[in-house]
Amino acid sequence: MESAEIRKRWLRFFEERGHTVVPSASLVADDPTLLLVNAGMVPFKPYFLGEVKPSFKRATSVQKCVRTLDIEEVGKTTRHGSFFQMCGNFSFGDYFKEGAIALAWELLTNSIEDGGYGLDPEKLWITVYLDDDEAERIWRDVIGVPSERIQRLGKSENFWSMGVPGPCGPCSEINYDRGPAYGEEGGPAVNGERYLEIWNLVFMQYERGAGTGKDDYPILGELPAKNIDTGLGLERLACILQGVDNLYEIDTSRMILDRAADLAGKIYGQDHKNDVSLRVVADHVRTAVMLIGDGVVPGNEGRGYVLRRMMRRAIRNMRLLGAEGSTLHDLVETTIKAMGPQYPNLIEEAERIDAVSVAEEKRFLARLQEGTALLDESIVKAKSSGTAVLPGEVAFLLHDTEGFPIDLTLEIAAEQGLAVDEDGFRRLMNEQRQRAKKDAQARKQGLADLSVYREVADAAGGTVFTGYLNTSNEVTVVGLLVDGVPAPAAHEGDEVEVVLDHTPFYAEGGGQLADTGRIRLDTGAVVEVRDVQTPVAGVTVHRGRVQVGEVLVGAQASAQIDTNRRNAIARAHSATHLTHQALRDALGPTAAQAGSENAPGRFRFDFGAPGAVPGSVLTDVEQKINEVLARDLDVTAEVMSMDEAKKQGAVMMFGEKYGDQVRVVTMGDYSKELCGGTHVHNTAQLGLVKLLGESSIGAGVRRVEALVGTDAYNFLAREHTIVNQLTDVVKGRPEDLPERVASIMAKLRDAEKEIAALRGAQVLQAAAGLVEGAQDVHGVALATAQLPDGTTPDDLRKLALDVRGRLAARPAAVAVVSIVNGKPMVVVAANEAARERGVKAGELVRVAAQTLGGGGGGKDDVAQGGGSNPAKVADALAAVTRTVAERAS
Repeated sequence: MESAEIRKRWLRFFEERGHTVVPSASLVADDPTLLLVNAGMVPFKPYFLGEVKPSFKRATSVQKCVRTLDIEEVGKTTRHGSFFQMCGNFSFGDYFKEGAIALAWELLTNSIEDGGYGLDPEKLWITVYLDDDEAERIWRDVIGVPSERIQRLGKSENFWSMGVPGPCGPCSEINYDRGPAYGEEGGPAVNGERYLEIWNLVFMQYERGAGTGKDDYPILGELPAKNIDTGLGLERLACILQGVDNLYEIDTSRMILDRAADLAGKIYGQDHKNDVSLRVVADHVRTAVMLIGDGVVPGNEGRGYVLRRMMRRAIRNMRLLGAEGSTLHDLVETTIKAMGPQYPNLIEEAERIDAVSVAEEKRFLARLQEGTALLDESIVKAKSSGTAVLPGEVAFLLHDTEGFPIDLTLEIAAEQGLAVDEDGFRRLMNEQRQRAKKDAQARKQGLADLSVYREVADAAGGTVFTGYLNTSNEVTVVGLLVDGVPAPAAHEGDEVEVVLDHTPFYAEGGGQLADTGRIRLDTGAVVEVRDVQTPVAGVTVHRGRVQVGEVLVGAQASAQIDTNRRNAIARAHSATHLTHQALRDALGPTAAQAGSENAPGRFRFDFGAPGAVPGSVLTDVEQKINEVLARDLDVTAEVMSMDEAKKQGAVMMFGEKYGDQVRVVTMGDYSKELCGGTHVHNTAQLGLVKLLGESSIGAGVRRVEALVGTDAYNFLAREHTIVNQLTDVVKGRPEDLPERVASIMAKLRDAEKEIAALRGAQVLQAAAGLVEGAQDVHGVALATAQLPDGTTPDDLRKLALDVRGRLAARPAAVAVVSIVNGKPMVVVAANEAARERGVKAGELVRVAAQTLGGGGGGKDDVAQGGGSNPAKVADALAAVTRTVAERAS
């Protein structure tokens, strides 16, 4: 049975039994504690934690997941994979143990003809928690599983919690006996390799408290409403139903693995080392495609780093297999063919996914050779010095300059029998990014623990946003935090976080910056609001400072936003929508939004593109945007179902999480997007949009920056002033400026060439004098000289080679120095006869450069260096003479 059919049967089975089918959430986790969705229940966490009330009693999903903790084990074992699909069914206060157990057994053991998976009931073993008598009774007496195939396991195996205070409960796992070929019998308590866990049923019936470890926490009591969370690993079930040994050989992975083998000219199964590399490639490319499909792009932080790490491990393993040139295009194409039947969005986004992948591969291949050479040199040095540890500075340099993920450095070093000073590497990395990271985290989450905000939400019922229609509101202060701690009151000068029952303030989100303004209490107290965030769902936190008076929880107040700022941001946000559509019109649907920031009077917009956007195209895009403004289109917003939004062709952003009901912003007949931000009422209100330019911010992602309204007008006014000044200088009309400036620049370049030629000729005239003045140092002719200041390194090199050529009849070396921009530069050349006497240019340059307070190097025949102390030129040349004497004697 193919993976797509397993998925289809799962969803159909549970939908027929009253479950709402919930589409897989994006891999980009909507959870500040997670980079990526790593479990099937992650999208349902707000329901289980009581933060959000579900609109259904029963639900089912097949959730995309990524785990990278054991990435080094991928390919080496049969079970470790970075991407997997978790089939889940969930009950929120509806059915409990007996219902969950019966549904699981029915689906697994029903015949294929009847819509089940057709597993042999005699091969299924059950585990339950140590004291869960109820679950064992259901399995034994209701389902009919013999007692000898039911085993009890402890808390670490069969008890589940989220790792924080909240719901928890015992588990019951269903395991499949793969037979004697996989080891001794005795059930999952004895052999986890033979008895493969395929389905875990979690019975959330208790509430746990805080603890000191994974298994060390108190049970506070039973939950008022008991829930069910189950998970079946699709890939594990596919191994069984397809009769293969491991997850790399199931249909979706095997297609990618076989294509990698073809590209590398290898045969899977003939060589263990090659097999490991092929498995790594198959796993990592599939994961990369799924991540890019959800809007992640390669980078050096967070999710981008996870993706880059995966892609570069895959690229390097293809090199280890002997593949030449680019291979990701073919591998990505195969992956989309394999996964497309389950995730059609991959087919729709194939061009964009391919562009991002190929760009990253090109970037890495350009650095791989240089980085590998540097690493190889460092490994040789480490081994020759007798150490078994590669310095952290080397790993940091490789990461910072060549884009080598630390994991790749660790892997290559381990292959050579060396460890890496990871502590030193991480110390250097932390020094580089700690301040920015702390600032960003403090701004987004404030000073309080997230649980504090949840408590406010529970007590006050959350915040209602009124800002689409209002710029001010009469409100009640329902929560107050001072220095991250809940407080009943705050006083003048305190930095506070204020929670209101209603608010016109827009919290930062969707690329739109937060509103600012003031909260004026009826008592006369005033809070200046500088930032607004939503740290947890339903709670809007107004951050600022108490300017006057005392702020009390429960006080009545008036909340007023800065309308000038709001209007300027709204213009920028509406301009972003128009820019998005104009880029899609010009470049195609692959120019999809990958991020944005809407600020007062200006915006930046990130979008997918394989390369730079030509200036002519950008000009056309700008013209189209401003033409739309002149059409005086109405801007409207409407809340509708996701299905209706898709039918209407609304554009949505990759990686964004949307609910069942979405807000669609429409601009006449030109633009229609899902958006929760604030906008103008009519496109004419934007006035003017000026695109400043575009640039690359990552593999396959470009960024446009622009000005809107009066900011755009002021920019053009300044440009006009500059143009007028230039026309006065060149004595021409504005339309003649490009030609006149080009002509002046051409003449300037010609003059520079003539000057360079004259300077070079003057330098070479000195060659005869250097040859005549060469001194004999133990049989080696040595010519040294300091040339006039400003002599370029290129001219120094030409002179040194010319003099060396004139001294070809005998062993000879030449050392010449010049002061360039206040710093000494040195070039040394040695002919073959001198090199045979031990006189080498690279060594002489190092001696001279060190004397000058710098460094340098090069080949034995010619080398170049520099320093910082021009007063030491005579000493440097004397040091060269002494070294020649030592080597030639």
